[in-house]
Amino acid sequence: MTMKKGLICLSIVAIVVFCTLNVATASTSNYSTTFHNNTRHTGDHTPMARGSTSSGILHWYPVTEGNLASSASPNGIVYVGSKDHNVYALSAVTGAKVWNYTTGGMVTSSPAVANGIVYVGSEDHNVYTINANTGKLVWSYAAGNVVHSSPAIANGVVYVGSRDDNVYALDANTGTKIWSYATGDLVYSSPTVDDGIVYIGSYDYNVYALNANTGKLVWNYTTRSMVTSSPAVANGIVYVGSLDRNVYALNARTGTKVWNYTTGGFVISSPTVVNGVVYIGSDDHNVYALSANTGTKVWNYTTKSDVWSSPAVANGVVYIGNDDDNVYALDANTGTKIWSYATGGPVDSSPTVFNGVVYVGSGDHNVYALSAVTGAKVWNYTTGDMVASSPAVANGIG
Repeated sequence: MTMKKGLICLSIVAIVVFCTLNVATASTSNYSTTFHNNTRHTGDHTPMARGSTSSGILHWYPVTEGNLASSASPNGIVYVGSKDHNVYALSAVTGAKVWNYTTGGMVTSSPAVANGIVYVGSEDHNVYTINANTGKLVWSYAAGNVVHSSPAIANGVVYVGSRDDNVYALDANTGTKIWSYATGDLVYSSPTVDDGIVYIGSYDYNVYALNANTGKLVWNYTTRSMVTSSPAVANGIVYVGSLDRNVYALNARTGTKVWNYTTGGFVISSPTVVNGVVYIGSDDHNVYALSANTGTKVWNYTTKSDVWSSPAVANGVVYIGNDDDNVYALDANTGTKIWSYATGGPVDSSPTVFNGVVYVGSGDHNVYALSAVTGAKVWNYTTGDMVASSPAVANGIG
């Protein structure tokens, strides 16, 4: 049991968002990467044909203009935040530091990368944009409180939540505020953008759907507790967890409940939706696979502690971290464990899979690169504090 397990709800939620973040892979030149592999947050990293847009493990739902780079370059870069106040750029192959940018607070937000810019929040209340090549600041926007939320970038707009109760839409080039929407309480959840709608959870028990252009409320759905999980959208359905112990499926247009599945603990993890199955973790120590259509349980895998990390799915394998200090690889069809890797601290960071390597942070201050097939360590990079932010991996910056 780690020290944070003794914290009360407010402290729990202060850690929640970086447990829910799972950031994707793409080019830093002209495309957007964001939490859970795309702005719909479906979290799938499926293989693409050799010689196509990527030679690695990557699936993409285009939302912004531009195309992916050609095959992943050998100097891919891992972008990740640390509680030591820094954002790091590391070689995806060797783990060598390319640059670091120091903010004024802990970085528990997970980075998003678009058009050569890294977007990330900090506990110093700012949203930062950093040149992906040089690590130099482009602009920053001061929110009214801590920014745990991970930015989503779509159509030249940055969407992000803050602990000042607001959801923000900022011009991606200048940082100018386009609109803000005030929820009834803290916003730790990360926004999901699909078909002109921004979906996000709030500490006020609600899931919100907001017009992406204006910030006007489209609908809200009230659960029975805080919503810190970040929504995923697939096939017209919004999937999200709540601290009321449920996983919800809501109609994306109306907010009407389609189904809910009750677990035995808080659902802080964010859902991944792949091939008609919703994968998600719970504080009851389980990883669940649920039918996306009905919410019926397909399987569950029981770990030794809370599952705050969010799954990444690639090549029929579910990768997820756990508070028992392990990273797990589970068969996506059966839930059978393929391998586990023991770090030196709780793994609340969510894995990212790129070119056959799993990248993930740990409470032992390290960023790890593990073989997706065997779980063998490729490298680790030691920061100055816990790494709860989830890595974003992009093709080379050179």
